[in-house]
Amino acid sequence: MRVCVGVRLSSADTAPEKENTMRTLTRTAVWTLTVFCLATPVQAQTGGSIVPDVVYGHKDGMALTFDVFTPADPNGVGIFNMVSGGWVSRWTPPDRARPRYEMLLGRGFTVFAVRHGSSPRFTVPEAYADVRRAVRFVRLHAETYGVDPDRLGVYGGSAGGHLSLMLGLASDDGNPSAEDEVLRVSSQVAAVVAYYPPVDLRTRATPSGRFPAALPDRSLFFANGVVAPAAADRFVALDFDDALSASVSPILHVSADDPPTLLVHGDADPLVDINNSQLIYAALENENVSTDLVVIEGAGHGFRAPEHRTKATAALVGWFERHLTAR
Repeated sequence: MRVCVGVRLSSADTAPEKENTMRTLTRTAVWTLTVFCLATPVQAQTGGSIVPDVVYGHKDGMALTFDVFTPADPNGVGIFNMVSGGWVSRWTPPDRARPRYEMLLGRGFTVFAVRHGSSPRFTVPEAYADVRRAVRFVRLHAETYGVDPDRLGVYGGSAGGHLSLMLGLASDDGNPSAEDEVLRVSSQVAAVVAYYPPVDLRTRATPSGRFPAALPDRSLFFANGVVAPAAADRFVALDFDDALSASVSPILHVSADDPPTLLVHGDADPLVDINNSQLIYAALENENVSTDLVVIEGAGHGFRAPEHRTKATAALVGWFERHLTAR
């Protein structure tokens, strides 16, 4: 649902001798109407508000957008949700998406549902660049959204979990000499939750040696720190220059100054093996980063069973409350 206010031109504006002026005014009115529609908060049925389709950047003639879900009683903490599966980022009507954020909103968190340039048109490195810009944009406008730029968290599942880890482990302070004011701002977040994330995109390998042999259907694309050849067929966002693989492999960006990071994974995941979370959990522990690994018994990819979703969400909310609201 959106609330829009239109601009109506007077009859004088449409006079023949003012044709050029009318055209200019019409273009201006349409542009103003569009922006106002995007920026107008919509009252949510259960309290709080929704601001849909906030434009945080452009590329290739396309707007990059996120939705803002503000709770009835904000606590000043902002949480980014990486809307990404297979590095495909789909739009969902915000009023339909809101229920998935109810537990976060009920605890006072403001949620930013971030969409990136989507596969198949864009690759993983490009998606990562987009979500970094989204964080910079929110930090720049933190006061507008009523959030503390130093209390921002991020989470996502699968490809969204991968992007969440990249934001947590490979962020930067911005480029102070950039012409674009957004790029001058840090992309750092203060806490991360990643559900069933692939953590190493470097290696393409056949089902032998490091890759489990008991996968005749190759349904498990990410295991033992390698990417199966069939993965790039199914996930075309992986079709990029191998020289860039290290730059978007979270396992290679672990350091002692990383933010608190929670991994949540099912032990029956048929797509992204649990050893992805185990590997990066061990790496984080080795650097003395505050971290934990929650294993959900019997859970597959996507936590489709209600009891699995409930357990994962409770772990997520608890992590953000522990590391962001108590600061």
